[in-house]
Amino acid sequence: MAQIFSQQASQLVYVALYGLLALVLVVPIAWATVDRSPWVTGQYAAVGQPVPFSHAHHVGEVGLSCQYCHQGTKISASAGLPASEVCMTCHSQILKDAPVLAPIRASFQSGKPVAWNRVNALPDYVYFNHAAHVNNGVGCVTCHGRVDDMPLMQQAAPLTMEWCLNCHRDPAPNLRPESAEFSMDWTPADDPRKLGAALLAHFHIHPDTLTDCYVCHR
Repeated sequence: MAQIFSQQASQLVYVALYGLLALVLVVPIAWATVDRSPWVTGQYAAVGQPVPFSHAHHVGEVGLSCQYCHQGTKISASAGLPASEVCMTCHSQILKDAPVLAPIRASFQSGKPVAWNRVNALPDYVYFNHAAHVNNGVGCVTCHGRVDDMPLMQQAAPLTMEWCLNCHRDPAPNLRPESAEFSMDWTPADDPRKLGAALLAHFHIHPDTLTDCYVCHR
């Protein structure tokens, strides 16, 4: 019987089939990689502000506590941003005429808040309660990184659902005593796993319920 397709046609079919197989394998892997990359999640992205503010200076050098500016940390779903009155407690005396602080002085005089740019943004369909985390042994560094080393604040974590669930499934390694929640350089003196188990009991945390949908989606 005469050959219907040429050898070149057969080769093209094989190339097409192998190419299709490669696409089926490569595209999902590439998609998953890109979707988790800082390019998509915003991790490590530094965000400019209307008034330059260095956490490295204020926290690392001056020694301000997180709660001094973020007063809702332990009592509210949102940590809150400092009112200009908070800034002026120092800057009414220090650098009081600096041009760079003009927006702070204008805000203080007018009562209109400074429009700070959000650094850690979650989707509208995600419910996050700041106080619920801080009051249960989750330190600032766990989510925000070493802000005392950040001249310009950046998003330290990917903030993906996968990242959150990794901690919700096994929170013990990320827990710390109340006295260390605002510390930038705390490390456990004892075995981390042993301490984590003790803190789970202390804070009455039950990991088996932390992955229920309603915990983060309400």
